[in-house]
Amino acid sequence: MDSSEISLYFHIPFCRRKCPYCHFYVVPFEKKIHTTLLESLRLEWDLYKHHLQGKKIVSVYFGGGTPFLIGPDSIAEILSWISPPSSAEITLEANPEDVTLEAMQAFAKAGINRVSLGIQSLDDKLLKILGRHHTSLEARGAVLSTAEAGISNITIDLMYEIPEQTLLTWKNTLAQLSELPITHLSLYNLTIEPQTVFYKKRSLLTPLLPSSEDSLSMLNSAVETLEKIGLHRYEISAFAKEGSIARHNTGYWLGRPFLGFGPSAFSYFEGKRYRNFCDLKKYAALLQTGKSPVDFAEQLSPIASLHERLAIQLRLLEGIDTREFPIDPSLYKKLQDKGWLQIQGTRARLSPQGLLFYDSVAEEIVLPS
Repeated sequence: MDSSEISLYFHIPFCRRKCPYCHFYVVPFEKKIHTTLLESLRLEWDLYKHHLQGKKIVSVYFGGGTPFLIGPDSIAEILSWISPPSSAEITLEANPEDVTLEAMQAFAKAGINRVSLGIQSLDDKLLKILGRHHTSLEARGAVLSTAEAGISNITIDLMYEIPEQTLLTWKNTLAQLSELPITHLSLYNLTIEPQTVFYKKRSLLTPLLPSSEDSLSMLNSAVETLEKIGLHRYEISAFAKEGSIARHNTGYWLGRPFLGFGPSAFSYFEGKRYRNFCDLKKYAALLQTGKSPVDFAEQLSPIASLHERLAIQLRLLEGIDTREFPIDPSLYKKLQDKGWLQIQGTRARLSPQGLLFYDSVAEEIVLPS
């Protein structure tokens, strides 16, 4: 990977409402705090833009929250500070219920060339269980409107292992994908995280979750269906058409440096990992007094960093070149003996079993802190 490459992430923490499974830092959207955020992002940008000297911006990602809510004018303003090259991948996250043809045309004009739609399911009953506020019809319409607006690089999120989901309803969602002009798909199994509404209701929800056998069948049917429609699995949870691999996300897996802006945003730069305060008021107050908004930072030792990069890069199905990861050979052998790793010459990749038990693989690789 080119050492001059870098990515940028902007966390826009606004949502109209928080989904019951969401554990990200979000706040209700208001015009007043929209202004506060934009002013603070500009101050943070001015604080760190010197890091970009001699760097090539590969990707810019507007995540959240719902970055769509700040509108195309604010997105255009932020991109005017950055002046990314025309080759950069510039992604906007959006919810289907917000999408209109006119809005997506405006975002395209502002500089957005890739859109990530939080569809989650194409089953209306399951969308209600997830607390989503769009229908399956609106989800399909959002994809079509985005494509009609001239944004051809479209990725969607889909979720399985949802309470009351069956293999039949999952296959029905998968069957609808061939009609949609998507170039990428991120596949997630629902995880019930602490500090979420679902976590508080976990005793009620857990009995409604699909069995482990059904969950495996859901995953296998997804991989099979997506391959048939040209969406090839290139990472544990990511599928893409040829030429549409997510450049931003691939940077995370390959260890490309990135700078994160906004409350709760993470950065990884010069071997150091840090995170901003998960509090918009505190984040803004610090920047207004010329101080850094960082509340956590760590620098891993060279060997710990090597092990972490190995664990993360193994998420890619192409695997790794063992010559780039000179670790104790007994670890490679241990993973191979467990049936989690396949090694051919200097190439190592997760086995089908390793893909299923990636968390266990990572636990073996990452050194205790």
